[in-house]
Amino acid sequence: MAKRTFSSFEIFLIFLLVMMTGITVALLSLLFITSGTIENHTDSGVPSTQSPPATQGSAAPQYSTPSRAPTTTQVSPTPSTPKTTLFQNFSGYHIGVGRADCTGQVSDINLMGFSKTGQYARGILTRLYSRAFIMAEPDGSNRVVFVSIDIGMVSQRLRLEVLSRLQNKYGSLYRRDNVILSGTHTHSGPAGYFQYTTFVIASEGFSNRTFEYMVTGIVKSIEIAHTNMKPGKIFINKGTVDGAQINRSPTSYLWNPQSERARYSSNTDKEMVLLKMVDLNGEELGLISWFAIHPVSMRNTNHLVNSDNVGYASYLFEQEKNKGYLPGEGPYVAAFASSNLGDVSPNVLGPHCTNTGESCENANSSCPIGGASMCVAMGPGQDMFESTQIIGRKIYDKAKELYESASQEVTGPLASAHQWVNMTDVTVWLNSTHTAKTCKPALGYSFAAGTIDGFGTLNFTQGMTEGDSFWDTLRDQVLGKPSEEIKECHKPKPVLLHTGELLKPHPWHPDIVDVQIVTLGFLAITAIPGEFTTMSGRRLRQAVQEEFEAYGMLNMTVVISGLCNVYTHYITTYEEYQAQRYEAASTIYGPHTLSAYIQLFRVLAKAIATDTVANLSSGPEPPFFEQLMSPLIPNIVDRAPAGTTFGDILLPANTTYRVGEVVEVTFVGANPKNSAENRTHQTFLTVEKYEATSGTWQITHNDASWETRFYWHKGLLGLSNATIQWHIPDTAQPGSYRIKYFGHSRKQDLLKPAVLLSFESSPSVFEVITTW
Repeated sequence: MAKRTFSSFEIFLIFLLVMMTGITVALLSLLFITSGTIENHTDSGVPSTQSPPATQGSAAPQYSTPSRAPTTTQVSPTPSTPKTTLFQNFSGYHIGVGRADCTGQVSDINLMGFSKTGQYARGILTRLYSRAFIMAEPDGSNRVVFVSIDIGMVSQRLRLEVLSRLQNKYGSLYRRDNVILSGTHTHSGPAGYFQYTTFVIASEGFSNRTFEYMVTGIVKSIEIAHTNMKPGKIFINKGTVDGAQINRSPTSYLWNPQSERARYSSNTDKEMVLLKMVDLNGEELGLISWFAIHPVSMRNTNHLVNSDNVGYASYLFEQEKNKGYLPGEGPYVAAFASSNLGDVSPNVLGPHCTNTGESCENANSSCPIGGASMCVAMGPGQDMFESTQIIGRKIYDKAKELYESASQEVTGPLASAHQWVNMTDVTVWLNSTHTAKTCKPALGYSFAAGTIDGFGTLNFTQGMTEGDSFWDTLRDQVLGKPSEEIKECHKPKPVLLHTGELLKPHPWHPDIVDVQIVTLGFLAITAIPGEFTTMSGRRLRQAVQEEFEAYGMLNMTVVISGLCNVYTHYITTYEEYQAQRYEAASTIYGPHTLSAYIQLFRVLAKAIATDTVANLSSGPEPPFFEQLMSPLIPNIVDRAPAGTTFGDILLPANTTYRVGEVVEVTFVGANPKNSAENRTHQTFLTVEKYEATSGTWQITHNDASWETRFYWHKGLLGLSNATIQWHIPDTAQPGSYRIKYFGHSRKQDLLKPAVLLSFESSPSVFEVITTW
């Protein structure tokens, strides 16, 4: 590839930009070091990461630290709530399902996923939920918990805090080995809940407001599932989803051996695996579906918090099963969980140059004019909202088909195995005589290029196997030089950021990573701590299945559950790593990362198959950092214009509308992030219909509805407006309607602490006059 050149003016602009970035990072680090503060300290303190004994099979294994001290039995605290009495004489499992809101901030916080500067939350399209599923054996001895969460990914700090609170309430019942937390990977959820510096900088600080909201929601969903457990059965089904995805790095995929590629009909995994849960009376309880797709139908120009395409699939399924309930309510729970989605895009029209319309599906994802920033993949809809719904409905339609025809019952014992591993120091056996090592974390040049779903801020390109002297020099001046050891270990990746050697104010990337498998009879769920590419997932599934078979567990179905427990970016195959596109440049532990994970998961599979989980060491515990950088956006007092108060209508609705039109009302607003602290109201808006027979207003939609949108417009000195839209659906009945706005304002009197005051608006009334 020809070396890039810059004009003098370009060099000057780039120099200014990078120096400003470097100064910002330095100031942020200085701010941390001097202040050591964290926004609204968590009341619970540091969670204990020492887990109580796990229960596997008929034995109760005792975990030990690796060879540092004798194995000791851990004493579990007495649970503060009594265990549910379980009915034992039946064939099946005890099943509990639960769903709880975990939205967090919807303003003044970055959205997590694209790492795009200035992509702040400015309102809400849908709420985010934690969906929990508990499965226990009939005698209650063994149980597993799977939680799918509408967030970008699970952070290590989030998981540790959730486990701590579960231990405080339930003792040894829910532990690190039998609880899986999985993020759906929506790129439209709030950031700010991480502890490693790379993600803290990308989030522009740690938001305890959002962190606490998420932790509370996750724990609550598990508590609901625990309370609602009942005897039931689980059925499994599989099927192919067509037209919902493409491989966004097809040139990387082609680096895999042709003989391996020939075993598969596509360069993406199109199979959906679905679990259907019912009680013994046939009452439907819920479903879990795993399917490989990136929830990036909503673009990096979006500013509304939402759960993207997989969230829309959940919405459709839950609305169908919870008749008469508002979105986010009702007993039925449907989770559409992530899988090996690393190189999979929902933008099925593929990458095209936005300035010429020509295809830019090449190794560098670059256009002849304009470079990589012009190469963008588009979805099937006219805009990102329509694309999200089209892809989400395709996923929903296949899930509905598989759900209705599911007849193979899942039977057999439950088991779980977990280890913490230092991923920077894993010896990988390449064959019987040769070994390799994983590396300290580092990000390559193509990481800065982004993808065809969302290109980087600077005009880097994918596929860079050589560094750039300009950026190398700048990095060395600001962050210091990477060692020869880390550069050599990551080859052919040219190291842009040597994050494994950057330790201030905290380590920039995790060293200690979770590996985990839970089994339900012949189903094995592998909890992977990142984004596996298509072929990486296939190799892991095959290896785990072969390991089970080698020790007598035949015909196992192995599913990949993505974005679990801690986030470590991407995992490509060794061959894909050589191409150094975005996914490979983001494989932070080096070219042998996948081989290391396969080796580690084989150990867990063998332990389960041979009933020797008790002999597994727990591994080195991960850290839990208390003092993290506060958000850069300060809390300020909300103000209403003279002569008005919060919630007053500035622009009312029209008097009449027809189906398909959009109702829009603008109010005097207050910062929505206040509502993540004071939760007096459970929604920012309602659409209500007048029922003449009862003389009451009935809520038909809230802010969890895909037909509503809540926009917050930030002004100066605490002034703001809130605009609510209702896109009138075909199902709307004629009659009188009104829209209401709910919020919280921040008030602070002189020398007194700030207080958050709830308010609600006067309604804006209008008529829907036809339902054609």
